[in-house]
Amino acid sequence: MFDTVLARDVQQTLDHFRRSVDQLFRSSFGSGYQTSLNTKSAEPGSYEVFSPVIESGWNDHELCLRAVVPGVTEKDVRVNIQSNQLILEGERRQPENWSKGAYAQLPYGKFYAAITLPQGLNLEKLTCRLHDGVLDISIPMAEQMKPRQIPIHTGSDQKAISA
Repeated sequence: MFDTVLARDVQQTLDHFRRSVDQLFRSSFGSGYQTSLNTKSAEPGSYEVFSPVIESGWNDHELCLRAVVPGVTEKDVRVNIQSNQLILEGERRQPENWSKGAYAQLPYGKFYAAITLPQGLNLEKLTCRLHDGVLDISIPMAEQMKPRQIPIHTGSDQKAISA
């Protein structure tokens, strides 16, 4: 799981850097500037696909995921399970009164993230809650994966061996 989280952090940092450089060039050379890494069509004003910031952690009973998606409503986001992956996708729209030459540090457009889930989760009881620009996803552990106390017996029941 650590490798997945570390790789995702590196990918998000590189995505943020690329978006910042793209925005710098667009503001310098006009909206016709396109990068070769653009994931959508090269139409002027088209959206790029980005990955939202996602945090993950465990407690005693569940895996908790948190996606930061400011300005997104429940009808603009979808959460799906495919095999052992949680798919998060949707769209963050620019405000209607947004000017074309505006500088923004938050990405707009379609977003997509695929998170590989570990074994031992009860995917039937997955819950999602969208509040204050944050999507909280809770996936409980299956009963057989929860920690349990194992009793330790003392050696007082030993039998003597006759020779």
